[in-house]
Amino acid sequence: MSAPRIRPAKRSDVREIKRLLAGYHLPRADLGRYVDTFLVAEDDEGLAGCAGLELYGSSAILRSVAVAERRRGTGLERRLTEEALALARRRGVRRLYLFTMTAEEFFERFGFRRIHIDEMDQNVRGSREYQMVRRWWPRTPIRPMLLELEQAP
Repeated sequence: MSAPRIRPAKRSDVREIKRLLAGYHLPRADLGRYVDTFLVAEDDEGLAGCAGLELYGSSAILRSVAVAERRRGTGLERRLTEEALALARRRGVRRLYLFTMTAEEFFERFGFRRIHIDEMDQNVRGSREYQMVRRWWPRTPIRPMLLELEQAP
């Protein structure tokens, strides 16, 4: 199996990204709106993983970090996250948020910290993900996290 290559997503990737996200029970409905700020990993078997950003001015949501079963545990999750963080810095993001139910410890390794949903930036509060979590807060196991980014030189 070839080493995965990470590249910007294309519109033609949306169907495969949605299929991958369905396996993780991650949101897919509005994916097409953000495909321009998504990354995908490919290997000789096809789509191996993805990660994306929803940009809201100097804030963003990191979303849809997912890896195909054949690549789980190989470090691809880490590579995709690192590439998404680099993309966020290049795009001028200062506050990067995410929502997670199961990967809090993974994201803490990158410097994310758990926050209360009311600490989220006003720009992000209009997002579909924020609205969904807010509707069920605090009865949901979904936890918001924040990483304050230093800008790329």
